[in-house]
Amino acid sequence: QVQIAESGGGMVQPGGSLRLSCTASGFRLWVFNTGWFRQRPGKDLEGVACIRNHGYATYADSVKGRFNISRDNAKNTVYLQMDNLKREDTGLYYCSTTCNVPAKIPDSETWGQGTQVTVSS
Repeated sequence: QVQIAESGGGMVQPGGSLRLSCTASGFRLWVFNTGWFRQRPGKDLEGVACIRNHGYATYADSVKGRFNISRDNAKNTVYLQMDNLKREDTGLYYCSTTCNVPAKIPDSETWGQGTQVTVSS
């Protein structure tokens, strides 16, 4: 069964860190590009970071220098290390096998349910 699932979210104080995981089952995640996206309260879905299948990574300007995307092929997992978190990073974070930002989350087996990140003191 093809499935993708995000985990690792939580509540953290400003300046703190979290590591999100995107784990795939039923297919080899490393064959595809893998993107992290977020839905912040009252805002459109936005791309946060993406790692291409050949390893090249790109980041949104708002997270450059603070977030790092990486991949562990043995675990079929892509990670998003988030450091120096800010209140404006609060949102529901998703991953998928694309770097392109859709208008809305599609009903697809290659999109998970998301993991909530809350940055608050």
